[in-house]
Amino acid sequence: MKILFSESALRDLEDLKIFYIEEGVPEIGEKFIVKIIKHIETIPDNPKIGRKVPEFNLENIRELIHGLFRIVYLLEKKLIHVIRIWRSERLLSLSGTPANSEI
Repeated sequence: MKILFSESALRDLEDLKIFYIEEGVPEIGEKFIVKIIKHIETIPDNPKIGRKVPEFNLENIRELIHGLFRIVYLLEKKLIHVIRIWRSERLLSLSGTPANSEI
């Protein structure tokens, strides 16, 4: 299975990177982003590893929890679209379609 990132997920990672830069610890942000991506890379081996997103309760919209972050992905036959990566206390609202940004 291929993993694709939506534009919103890429912006989420960029925002996370900027946050750590502004906090004066860019190396911590870089390490954290690498860990998030490594977590995402485990999905193809077990696509249903994440729970169904409670806001939607649909079989094909799932999430992994990574620290304080939700990694939300759309499960398709041959693709995994990472939709959002954001703080877990935020409620999810999807808009737009996933972009084809492959990792």
